[in-house]
Amino acid sequence: MKVMEFIKKELEGWGKIERILFPLGIVLIILISLVINDSKIALISAVCGISYSILAGKGKISCYLFGLLGTMCYAFISYKNNLFGNLCLYLLYYFPMQILGIFKWKQHLKKDSQEIVKTKLSKRSRIIYSLAAIIFSIIGYLLLKYFNDQSPLIDSITSVLSVIGLLLTVKRCIEQWYIWFIVNGLSTIMWINAYLHGSNCFATILMWATYFVLSIYFLYSWKKEIKN
Repeated sequence: MKVMEFIKKELEGWGKIERILFPLGIVLIILISLVINDSKIALISAVCGISYSILAGKGKISCYLFGLLGTMCYAFISYKNNLFGNLCLYLLYYFPMQILGIFKWKQHLKKDSQEIVKTKLSKRSRIIYSLAAIIFSIIGYLLLKYFNDQSPLIDSITSVLSVIGLLLTVKRCIEQWYIWFIVNGLSTIMWINAYLHGSNCFATILMWATYFVLSIYFLYSWKKEIKN
């Protein structure tokens, strides 16, 4: 597929409200970050992250292009704020999974819209993923507390759930949005705490808060599509 044809397909299938609200949200975050003189790397991370989330929610494979750049930026921010769980998560897991996602999604694109075919987990799989999340969150909390992580409990839960969430994203499962709802809410709290302790990362707070709203929107959107 040629580049221009690919871009044209990625721009198709957007509702009128989406075409207004999504770009407006990104522009507002940029303006607010510039006004308060926020970290430029945090701003780039926020813009890429939100673009990734929106495109992933629409089932557009181009989401992974923004995901790769956003992953590197967010890993750097996590390192600067001593959030080692998030640092390892993004460098050792998110980055390679973004690349894997490109190849996996390419195999399951609708021919007409070039959007992915959405799926859902079986009840048995839901139980297995839930138990794994609880067990590894406890282990992660103990490890991060030992290494003096700034927010060991939230960092552990968000890191573990993010691993599962991204896996379900690559597998195109609707259950990812339940996980992102929890991760985005807790991450917003975690970065507010970092900001209150002197971190120059207001754009990151806005990014996670926007993720939180998007997770609700796309959960509803995917439910509707799978039901139809």
